[in-house]
Amino acid sequence: MQYLISVIDDGQALAARSTASASDAEAAAIDVFNERLQADGHWVFAGGLGAPDTATVLDNRDGRGIVTDGPYAETKEYMAGFWIIDAPDLDVALRLAADGSKACNRKVEVKPFLVP
Repeated sequence: MQYLISVIDDGQALAARSTASASDAEAAAIDVFNERLQADGHWVFAGGLGAPDTATVLDNRDGRGIVTDGPYAETKEYMAGFWIIDAPDLDVALRLAADGSKACNRKVEVKPFLVP
């Protein structure tokens, strides 16, 4: 089964950094985690996302074609990145997500992909 692990950022980690080395440490830890996911056969895809102010929202329901700048929701927390993983069950996905949370130094959310 595939799961989405969303990385939740509140902007506080960037504000709290006193040096760039913490960011380098997080990037290194994420690389190690990604390599482990790949080696263990859990890796599907992963990526970081731009800040909320880089988003563009499109609403073409009923052919309205409305385009607005910025995030679809005004909130202090936002999705900063994600992993899509293969795991045999939710327990394994949660253990991997806990390791991912530690690696990226952020909260994460786990959701299963729905199979039609």
